[in-house]
Amino acid sequence: MPECAICHREVDIIDRVFRREECPHCGADLHTCVQCKFYAPGHHNDCREPQAEFVGDKERANFCDYFIFGPNTDLHLVEDAKAKLEKLFKI
Repeated sequence: MPECAICHREVDIIDRVFRREECPHCGADLHTCVQCKFYAPGHHNDCREPQAEFVGDKERANFCDYFIFGPNTDLHLVEDAKAKLEKLFKI
């Protein structure tokens, strides 16, 4: 089950996320760049979807037609790798 990118708690999504939906746990907007599977800091417009328009505030609700709620697996892989490296080199 996908989780909120802000509070990291599971969010039950039935069909799709509408623009005004909020996380039931922390109240954060769900239809945002940081909640989207295409979110990729460092890419053009911080998005892996090449046709998406620029969004200024990545944590506020937007009208992006390419939005798909879910974890960005690339970001999770990077975070896991960093955690493993920190654990390996921890003194």
